[in-house]
Parts: sequence; C-alpha cells; structure tokens
Amino acid sequence: MLDNDQSCEINQYELKENHKLEINYKKTCECPDNHISCIDAKTWLKSQVAIQEFYYEKRDIRNKNIHPATFPIGLPKFFINLLTHEGELVLDPFGGLGTTLIAARDLKRNAIAFDLKNEYVTYANKRLKNLLPTNSTTQIEINDNALNINDYLYENTVKLIVTSPPYANLLNHKRKNKSKRGDLRKDKYYDKIQQYSDNKDDLGTLEIDDFVDKLGMIYKKLFPLLVEKGHSVIDITDIWDNSVKYGRRLPLHLKTINKMESIGYELRNIIIWDRRNLINKVGIFGWPNNYITLGTTFEYLLDFWKPPKA
Repeated sequence: MLDNDQSCEINQYELKENHKLEINYKKTCECPDNHISCIDAKTWLKSQVAIQEFYYEKRDIRNKNIHPATFPIGLPKFFINLLTHEGELVLDPFGGLGTTLIAARDLKRNAIAFDLKNEYVTYANKRLKNLLPTNSTTQIEINDNALNINDYLYENTVKLIVTSPPYANLLNHKRKNKSKRGDLRKDKYYDKIQQYSDNKDDLGTLEIDDFVDKLGMIYKKLFPLLVEKGHSVIDITDIWDNSVKYGRRLPLHLKTINKMESIGYELRNIIIWDRRNLINKVGIFGWPNNYITLGTTFEYLLDFWKPPKA
C-alpha cells in the first residue's frame, strides 16, 4: 500500500512497470454487507431529495487562474458518503486539482484520480501531502490519459466513479460573462479563453458529438473496473449554442445518458445541483422576446450503476 508521502513521487511509467497499482479497495467498517454504505436512515432520507445544494468551503480552490472550473468538495463527498463504505475505492478519471481525493480522505475511503495536465496532478498531490494524515487510507492523482486507467487498476475493485469532465468545448471560446449583469461583465476574465489545455486528447477541445463519443470510449474501458452494483456519477451541463439565430440548447446530459446506457451502464438517478446560492447579480437572457433559462443556475448529476447479473 502507498502512503501519502510516496504519492507525489509516483508516475505512470513506474506504475506500469509494476503492472498494477496496489491500493486497498475492501471495506474496513463493520456495516452489514448488504448495506450500500455506512449512512444512517436519517441521512438516507435527506439524500433522496432529487435537488441538492453544495457550498464551497475554505479548502476549495476557486481561483480560475489555477483551474477554470472546480466543483466543491461537498459534491463528491455527498456521493462517497451515500454510495461507499469506509475503505472502499473511489475513482475520478478527470481529477483536476484533487477535489474528489480530499473528499475521500475526509471519509476514510481510498481514492485514485487521473488527469492529463501535469500541473494539475502536481498541485493535487502537493495539496494532499500538506494535509495532516488522518487515517490509513491512500489518495493519489496520476498524470495519464483516462483511456489508460485500466493499466493501473484491477477489475471489480472500484465501488464509485465520481467526476466532473470537461463540458465538451464549452470553455474553448472568449469569455463574455453573459451570466453577469452588464456592468459586471468586464472583469479580469472578460474576453479571455479559460481552457484546461490545448492537448489533443483533452475532452475540453472537442465538439459535442466527438466529446460524447470519447467519453463513451473512456467509460467503456472503466466498466470492468466497477464492482457489480457500483455507481458512476457524472456532473454535466447542457450547452447553449449561439452559432444560430436565437441560439439553441444542446442537450449534453441526454446525449451522455444515451451513450452510457449503450455501453452497459444503467441510469439510476438524476439529481439537480441547484447552484442558485452561487450565482449573484445575474444578467438578463433573451428578454423580452426569447425565453432562455439561465443554465449556470443548475447542473445535472447523472447517477448510473453497473447492473447486477441476471
């Protein structure tokens, strides 16, 4: 088993030479085996509400110069708490700055994340190393393509996959801040492109249909890693296309559902992330003759599972 001091020094080449990453994945709690997680009935009841709010905390990284789009630690923590036991293994295939890993450490889960951008991986592992060790679990981020995750993990070891992938090429344009009021739009990010990277393998460089196809390729390879009835949660949003008159909505969440089900996952739940608590002084879209909902006020949390064998 790897400790947190070792995690920053490991790269994909060393891991591949050793064939697989040895990381614990079996539950360490004493909960009944037929329970989905360690939560009590009261927490279960709150989790059944299909609209959820999540708040950023001081540990969250919200500097867009470091990363253009991070979700709050509370989001993966919600699903890790709900869908895994202590000691089980969590995977984030688009790890960014390590948010999922921190949530996993808080909850005594083992976790591994991957990202194409070395700067993000270095940041995430240093972020983890700077935290005081709280338990015997392992969390690590690795600099590699999500298509290669199978090289690192054994089949039937991952209890939960939770991530927020790039939303196709949503960020690959100059920022006009249309979700803000007119007098607030010209901030320091105005008219700038805030892209993750220009790597050809980065999903954030792809048109929507190419993005969905590539996402499907990744999740098809991840499918054998999931345990039976293991869950996979994808944070996704729809895209507004301004290339046509009056604009049009591109239903990325529907395309993602169709692709995931075509490769064997089964949709279990759709949860709405109510982001209104994060949006202040919004701009007015479409008024007075073109009704458009403000997409920044919500996102879809798509919960799939690996269905049990008949």
